[in-house]
Amino acid sequence: MLDKIKSALGAEADSLLNHVSKTIPKETLTIPGPNYIDEIFAKTDRNNSVLKNFQSIYNTGRLAGTGYLSILPVDQGIEHSAGASFAKNPAYFDPENIVKLAIEGGCNAVASTLGVLGLVSRKYAHKIPFVVKINHNELLSYPNKFDQILFANVEQAFDMGAAAVGATIYFGSDESSRQIQEISDAFHRAHELGLVTILWAYLRNDSFKNDKADYHIATDLTGQANHLAATIEADIVKQKLPETNLGGFRDLKFGKKDDKMYTDLSSEHPIDMARYQVANCYMGKIGLINSGGPSGSNDLGDAVKAAVINKRAGGMGLISGRKAFQKPMKDGVALLNAIQDVYLSKDVTIA
Repeated sequence: MLDKIKSALGAEADSLLNHVSKTIPKETLTIPGPNYIDEIFAKTDRNNSVLKNFQSIYNTGRLAGTGYLSILPVDQGIEHSAGASFAKNPAYFDPENIVKLAIEGGCNAVASTLGVLGLVSRKYAHKIPFVVKINHNELLSYPNKFDQILFANVEQAFDMGAAAVGATIYFGSDESSRQIQEISDAFHRAHELGLVTILWAYLRNDSFKNDKADYHIATDLTGQANHLAATIEADIVKQKLPETNLGGFRDLKFGKKDDKMYTDLSSEHPIDMARYQVANCYMGKIGLINSGGPSGSNDLGDAVKAAVINKRAGGMGLISGRKAFQKPMKDGVALLNAIQDVYLSKDVTIA
């Protein structure tokens, strides 16, 4: 298994697999493991039904019993338009094939829209945990605007037998204050009904990108988005991997900062940057799952790299969609399995 991981990483294998983190000590983190629910969430204000649904997610798929997660998210039919998302593989216009890919791929859960999951809920809700994404950027307004609005409510997710709800907040956007309030209320209701909550904690602001850098993927800003997500009781935080340790707060001259954020608490190494994200998720007590990103020319290598960074940083798993469903199902399954192999490998350890 390790040889396959090294092969997928190519020239970056040594840097990623042998990095020793000198920023935030691994001993201060909550590391994912088989007893995560008992050790962390059993002490929280979440009710017994939340714990039961959370455990069902952890007990499903190839990563069952490890404390790590591999989730297939397919909400791109709304977020990126169905045609653009499914043109490479039109089979996924059919919602059943989305759920089949998650099951065949050994995932812990499948995340998608109310319509996709509702169409097949009686056939599959008892076979794989459903995560119903309740808000979206509708994309069809012209000119395009970027605002996450509610497409569904928590009761609809509960009625179809879902284990969890998911939502996106565009932190930094003009609409973020409303989104924070809406999703905080929705997550409270989800917990009342026993559902797990997952937040896509994304950044969105035109001023976060300039000639110097794209601060939407800066360590400090993504880390703060994670911290806000944990604050409204997201049980799992989904975040893009950081790609720069440049200071968004520092360079854009807003918010609050401390120079140690960019020296003592992080570095230019991708594992250290991801560890800063984990630290902002209550030192790993709230699980960080990183997104797999768009499909490209080296999907397998990129997916394995993301999984290695996440795991070695102290994260809880990967949520990868386009890299998997924009391929024939056999290839999509192979990619999902390659991600899972990173978390199953005892040779890939916390840095």
